[in-house]
Amino acid sequence: MLLLARTNYAWRSLVLFRSSARLRRLWLWFEVLLGITLLFRLFTWTPPFGLSTALLGALAAFGAYISGQQKWVAYLNRRQKIEVILLQLAIILAMAVFVAYFLQTKSDPQLIAPATQHAFLILNAFFAGFYAVIGLLVTFFNLPTAGVFEQKREEILSLQRLTQLIQRGQNAEEVYRMFFDSAIQTVEADAAWLDVEEGAESYPGQYYALQPEQAKAIRNLLVDYNLNHIEYLNNDLFNSSGFRALDLPFGSLIVMPLRSSKRQYGNLYMLKTIPQGFDRESLSILQTFASQAVLSIENLQLIQASLHTQRVQDELKIASAVQDSLIPKNLPIDNWFEISSHALAATEVGGDFYDFLHLPGRRLAVLIGDVSGKGVTAAFHVAQMKGIFHALMQENPLARNEREKFPVPSKFMAQANTALARCLEKSAFITASLYIIDYEHGGFVFARAGHCHTLYYHSIKEEVSYFRTAGLGLGIIRHDGYEKHIKNQFYDYNPGDVMVIYTDGIVEARNGAQDEYGEERLQQMLEHTYYLDAEQIKEQILADLNEFSKGQPIHDDQTLLVIKFKASQPEGIL
Repeated sequence: MLLLARTNYAWRSLVLFRSSARLRRLWLWFEVLLGITLLFRLFTWTPPFGLSTALLGALAAFGAYISGQQKWVAYLNRRQKIEVILLQLAIILAMAVFVAYFLQTKSDPQLIAPATQHAFLILNAFFAGFYAVIGLLVTFFNLPTAGVFEQKREEILSLQRLTQLIQRGQNAEEVYRMFFDSAIQTVEADAAWLDVEEGAESYPGQYYALQPEQAKAIRNLLVDYNLNHIEYLNNDLFNSSGFRALDLPFGSLIVMPLRSSKRQYGNLYMLKTIPQGFDRESLSILQTFASQAVLSIENLQLIQASLHTQRVQDELKIASAVQDSLIPKNLPIDNWFEISSHALAATEVGGDFYDFLHLPGRRLAVLIGDVSGKGVTAAFHVAQMKGIFHALMQENPLARNEREKFPVPSKFMAQANTALARCLEKSAFITASLYIIDYEHGGFVFARAGHCHTLYYHSIKEEVSYFRTAGLGLGIIRHDGYEKHIKNQFYDYNPGDVMVIYTDGIVEARNGAQDEYGEERLQQMLEHTYYLDAEQIKEQILADLNEFSKGQPIHDDQTLLVIKFKASQPEGIL
C-alpha cells in the first residue's frame, strides 16, 4: 500500500511536469473521481453491474489518457533513461504482484482492505502500472535520441565556454584552443588540426592525432584545387583521386574557414577514418563554433584596442596637465606696458608655447613658438624649449657689462638650435620669435626663427603693418651656419604702440568655405581696435575670429599675445 501511494505521488509530479493549466484541471478531476469510488459501498443503493463496470472503465480510460503525459522523458540523458527503464520495469512487476495478490484474497473473510476500497485500490494500481508501461515504451523508443540530446547539450556548453572566455579577459590563443577542443569533442573527429594565418596571431596552430606532414599534404592539395579558404565537405576521400594518392587513413574531411567580413583568421580541418563520417549538421555546428570563435577574438582585439586607447588618453591627460603647468598663469605687470594672452589647443596636448622672463636692466624677454606635430612628443619639445629659454637667458655672472648679461635674440636662436639638434627628431622643427623689451629706454630687439610675422601699430604714424624679417625654423639646419639665417631687428616704440604676436592657428583658421582668416583680416581688426586696452583688443580679435570660423572645428593650436605700451610714463620705476 505504501509503494502504491508513493508511486502515484511520483507519477503525479511527472504528469504535471511543465504542464498546462488544462492538464492541471484534468488531474484534479481524476483525483476527485478516484476519491468518489471510495463512497460506492456507503450507500444502500447498488448500481447495476453494467453501469458500475462502465463507470469504472470510463475512469480507467481517463487514467490511461492522462498516462500519455510523458514530456519529462525528453529531458533525460542516455544514462538517466536506462535507469528509468529499470525502475519502470520494477514498478510494473510490483503492481502486477499487488493486483494478483489483491484479486486472490478479495473473497477471504479477513480482507486486506475494506470492501469499499476495492475499486479505489484497483484503479490506483491500474493507473500506476499503466503509466509505468507507457513511460517504459516512451523511454525505450526515445533511447536513441539521448545521444542527439547530449550532443546538443555539449554544443551549448561549448558555446558557453567560448563566450565566457572573453568575459574572463583571456587571450586569443586560449580562444583558439577552446574552439579546437570543443569542435573535436562535438563532432567526434578522429584527427584534426587548426591553421592560423601567418602574422595574424602569435598562436602557431594545433594538431590532434595527425602528423604535420600529413596536414601539409592535405593543405597543399586543397591549395592546388583552390579550396583552401572555403567551406569544404568530402565524405568519400578513398574514391577521390587526389586524396587517394596521399594514401591517408581517413575517409571524411571537413574544412571550416575562420573569417570575418574584413579578415581571414585561419582554417579548421576535421577528419574521420570512416567514409560518410560527417553530415550537414556537423558542418552547421562547426559554422556556429567558428563564428563564435571569430567573434570572441575580435572582441578581445577591441578590448585591447580600447585599453590601449585608454592608456593613451591617460598619458595625454598627464601631458596636458604638465603642459598646462608650463603656461604662465601670472602675466608680467608693469607701469610701462599691458599684456593680454590667449591659448587654445586643438587637441588634448598642443604644440604652441609662450613664456616671459624678467631680465636685468629693466628688460623683459617674451618668447612665443610652435612645435611641429602634436601630442605627447610636441609637449615634450615644448618643455625642452622653455627649459632652454630659461637656461640661456639667465644672468651671466662673468659678463663684462650690462649688455653681455644675456644673449641678443639671434645669438639665443643659434644656441637654442645647437641644443635642440641633439634631441629633435629628423623631421621635427620649432618656429619661434624672441622679443627683448627694454622698457626703461623705450625700445626692443627681436629675432624671428621661421615664426609668424609680428603685427604692429605705430601710434605716431597711425598705421598698422607687419615686421617682415628673415628667419629659419629651429632644427631645420643643424650646424654652426644656422646663425647667419637669423637677423636682429631693433625698434624704438612710442606710448600707445600695440604689438600683436600670434601662432599660425590664428591666421590659418578656416570658415565653412575653407577660406583662411588671414593676415589681412587680422591687420584690419587691429586698425579698428588699437585705441582699446590690451585685454579688449584681444577679446575683439577673438570674437571676430570665432564669428569667421563659426561651426568649424579647430585644426591647429591658437595662441595670441597683445602687448600695448602705456601712453604715459610712470613717475617712478617699480
